[in-house]
Amino acid sequence: MSWYDELVGRVRLPEPAMVSPEQALPGRAEPLVTPETHYVNGHPIHPPFPSGLRTAIVAMGCFWGAEKGFWELDGVYTTAVGYVGGFTPNPSYEEVCSGRTGHTEAVLVVFDPTVIDYAGVLRHFWENHDPTQGMRQGNDRGTQYRSAIFPLDTDEARIARDTMAAYGERLNAAGYGAITTEILPLPDVSTFYYAEGYHQQYLAKNPGGYCPVHATGVSCPVGLGA
Repeated sequence: MSWYDELVGRVRLPEPAMVSPEQALPGRAEPLVTPETHYVNGHPIHPPFPSGLRTAIVAMGCFWGAEKGFWELDGVYTTAVGYVGGFTPNPSYEEVCSGRTGHTEAVLVVFDPTVIDYAGVLRHFWENHDPTQGMRQGNDRGTQYRSAIFPLDTDEARIARDTMAAYGERLNAAGYGAITTEILPLPDVSTFYYAEGYHQQYLAKNPGGYCPVHATGVSCPVGLGA
């Protein structure tokens, strides 16, 4: 347990509050400028993607380190970082960090299901952050750091629920509290707003950059019947 977790255990810090749609910033009609290709592997980061690939969108705290963990997985074709789950169209990083857009920092993962399936992607998601922390990850506090899964169809939604239930049992047995991860289905990837170009594959461009990992050390069951 970190010094921050010990502090939170002694002092009840107020939970950051979600902005309402009426209070959210207006945003903009045009998307932010982003690269066309992945800095590490050269693959496109915008759809359409090659036939047969699938897409996952998850949020697990600061998206710099989260994205790197995914692009290093076998079977992952490309990744990108962005903002999702809020109300402001095409928000900027500063707007998201203000807490006035409702978005959380997220990673788009495009993968080959013949190499790694959706449950395998979610296994990495669960094992590489602490999904019990509410509106924070470690020292990073705010609605933009909340844990979330954004299924794109009913099959992904079912697997998200199944893996959450199975991992929740493991966390409970290890002494952790309830999972606070949101499962918010998306109609399509158009509501994933790409972050500014300098955020894309940030840790490949800045190897010594900020890269917190708040994994619990609890393994996620393999298989899960999903």
